[in-house]
Amino acid sequence: MLLLNTTADYRQPLNQSDAETLGAAAAEQVERHLSFRENHAPTPLVALPGLAREIGVAAIHVKDEGHRLGLGSFKALGGAYAVIRLVLEEAGQRLGRVVDMAELHSEEVRAIARGMTVACATDGNHGRSVAQGAELVGARAAIFVHSGVSNERVAAIARFGAEMIRVEGTYDDSVREAARVAEAKGWTIVSDTSWPGYERIPGLVMQGYTALVREALRQMPEPPTHVFIQSGVGGVAAAVAGHLAIELGDGRPVFTVVDPARAACLFETARAGHPVTIAHGEPTVMAMLECYEPSLVAWRILSRAADAFMTVDEADATGIMNRLARPVAGDPAIVAGESGGVGLAGALKAIADPSTKAALSIDPRSRIFVVNTEGATDPGKYEEITGLSPAAVAGKNREGALT
Repeated sequence: MLLLNTTADYRQPLNQSDAETLGAAAAEQVERHLSFRENHAPTPLVALPGLAREIGVAAIHVKDEGHRLGLGSFKALGGAYAVIRLVLEEAGQRLGRVVDMAELHSEEVRAIARGMTVACATDGNHGRSVAQGAELVGARAAIFVHSGVSNERVAAIARFGAEMIRVEGTYDDSVREAARVAEAKGWTIVSDTSWPGYERIPGLVMQGYTALVREALRQMPEPPTHVFIQSGVGGVAAAVAGHLAIELGDGRPVFTVVDPARAACLFETARAGHPVTIAHGEPTVMAMLECYEPSLVAWRILSRAADAFMTVDEADATGIMNRLARPVAGDPAIVAGESGGVGLAGALKAIADPSTKAALSIDPRSRIFVVNTEGATDPGKYEEITGLSPAAVAGKNREGALT
């Protein structure tokens, strides 16, 4: 199902604070931060010429965030970045001077970090990033997970030394509980969603995501004409759409936000023209996108910078996992988790429907850009869906079988 953006803010400039958060100067700061991170390297931009020929477009490029900083997800860019920024700012206030990223591991800064506790709610990937950031600086982390988060994902967060707190209900319930407990205990919430009066820290999380956009624009031979990005609360979609709007201006690509049909909070928000909370129904396999209330900051950006909103079904998500694991001859295999390939699933669904394809102006000259937002962050679930282990899929490329 496709919905074109008809809101009053559509194609209006981003407001000043959002433009500053997602602009070139801020993105350069993120990249400088990453230069100090151990094991940092730009993630691959994977071309799929075989699939592009099959569906009748000029190019498909996938930014594969399954390789990001050892966490297997684009979220590695956001939560940890925000935690480190907050620690440096606290150190600056305590020491009465600007504290640079190069001083992060100094004893002065680490002593301050040891007195800080950061907290967040997560479906899995954001909590990993916050916990990793806390471990890097020597702070404490308390991570709230709802009942639908798998034990494997909980264990992956706990290995960074975080305190894990289970919450009954949905992701949105865990967000509210994390905020309540953090306020009572004086902890700092590092959330990837925003609500009235709480915007700056989610803005820092989104700012971290601009690194993947800058890398991709450098890696692509030409800028994309069409972008499909999946959405939970909207953070990564807003970061990509906002940065592209700033960097490319009138030449920006047609941008489509892709929601799970079972958790389509951005789609329904776009339909209503204002943020809405949707009812919790049957869970979706797209676990990292199972959110029922949008981030207010993300919606403010997407209402201006997104051109369309659409939904995909469960079979679309599992189908793209299998398609990327067993690609068209000549294309490399990509390990995409349950939520990772949803943007590409949306693109294929849009192109398969003539009216949607026409509405988005997709033709043989179109260059499509998507982000594989996660690899196999739950390896057992990945193998259950694809019948292949993540290692076996990745091994196809190492053996040269598909490249």
